[in-house]
Amino acid sequence: MDSKVIDFVLQVTNQGLLVTVVVCGPPILMSMVVGLMISLFQAVTQIQEQTLTFVPKLIIVLGTIMVGGLWMMAQLVKFTQSLFALMPKMGAG
Repeated sequence: MDSKVIDFVLQVTNQGLLVTVVVCGPPILMSMVVGLMISLFQAVTQIQEQTLTFVPKLIIVLGTIMVGGLWMMAQLVKFTQSLFALMPKMGAG
């Protein structure tokens, strides 16, 4: 394969992975923070209920998506538009 093609594929893959991390990062980080706080609460109170963490994490993730959803969608649309703009270059050899 041509090195230009390999560089192009690596660049698109790199951008795709970066967009994935940026878009998925906030809900995952918020879920981790809430999980840590609930774990500390469980350790202090010695309540060892496994299902206690599920509902707060679900609420926080949904809330994070509701608050940042427009921004997340804008990031995905911007990435998709850049891919569509690069399509003519994909066929040119």
